[in-house]
Amino acid sequence: MFAALAFYSAGVWRAFFAGQLKTGHVVLYWLGLLCDLTGTELMRRLAGGLRWNLHTATGAAALVLMLVHALWATRVLRGKQQPILRTFPRISITVWAIWLIPFITGLMLGSRRGP
Repeated sequence: MFAALAFYSAGVWRAFFAGQLKTGHVVLYWLGLLCDLTGTELMRRLAGGLRWNLHTATGAAALVLMLVHALWATRVLRGKQQPILRTFPRISITVWAIWLIPFITGLMLGSRRGP
């Protein structure tokens, strides 16, 4: 999950500071999504299945949002329309902030369980 945080955050913030969406940013979005999906599946297996609660619901929504974001970023990049390439990084910060909700709740739930 920390790899997902690292890749996704790097993609979002690098795009923001660059002021324009670039290929490397989109690659980082996809890597973040891949790590998040992998981490989610590993956590599901460790937990012995899904337990639907606020964390699970926000996590599922965040995965869908990450997928839509990565697909949209890919499409925007292929379209090469400068106004959209420059606007996209600001939108990405909102997606990233929403994605942080299940990440943080997962940390809080994990820390309550203890070793």
